[in-house]
Amino acid sequence: MLIRRALKASLATLETSSGHPYASLVTIATDVDGTPLLLISTLALHTKNLAADGRASLLFDGTNAAGDPLAGGRVTVIGRAKKTDRAIVRERFLARQPYASGYADFPDFAFYELIPERAHFIGGFGRIVDLKPADLLVDISGAQDLITAHDSIVSHMNEDHADAILLYATELAGAPGGPWRLTGVDPDGFDIVCDGSALRLPFSTKVETPDGARREFVRLAGLARSQKSKA
Repeated sequence: MLIRRALKASLATLETSSGHPYASLVTIATDVDGTPLLLISTLALHTKNLAADGRASLLFDGTNAAGDPLAGGRVTVIGRAKKTDRAIVRERFLARQPYASGYADFPDFAFYELIPERAHFIGGFGRIVDLKPADLLVDISGAQDLITAHDSIVSHMNEDHADAILLYATELAGAPGGPWRLTGVDPDGFDIVCDGSALRLPFSTKVETPDGARREFVRLAGLARSQKSKA
């Protein structure tokens, strides 16, 4: 959930000149299965580092400014970054980071995925868990129809059902109103963003087809309207 809600993360690579860890800030999206996605330039030092050694990690910070930051949640995903030209990666990244469409086609930019090998979660003092890839990623076996229709589902929801998306945010997630939009859907749930904030809402059952997603969207809209009428 913490990774799905992130819009940015700290990327650590190995500096080619010294071997020292090099940390940088990057914008983030996730693949359908939850694999972290990046759009980075060959001119950036972290990309040059990855070209020499793909080992990397991403720190997702779920803390906030209230109280002691070390009491909040964060997770470090450790793995190997590799370049990808899969269409779904482009769709999901640009849906989540729309301003990136202004430079996504520059010749020096490319999409990357960080293939998780393990992760380390800290949920505050004394709450430390080591995670395996299976703990982080969604099983997408059998969900090819959903993946194929992903872009059309996202476009349809944003263009024709913006009112429902707003209700998901305000009534189901307790978020303030605003121009919320859908950025991604997967077998376990969907992601929405607004003005630098991101939310993750789960489905009640595994969804593998566009019809299955539609039924869940309709069900959740009904639930949200019911909660609003009782308020």
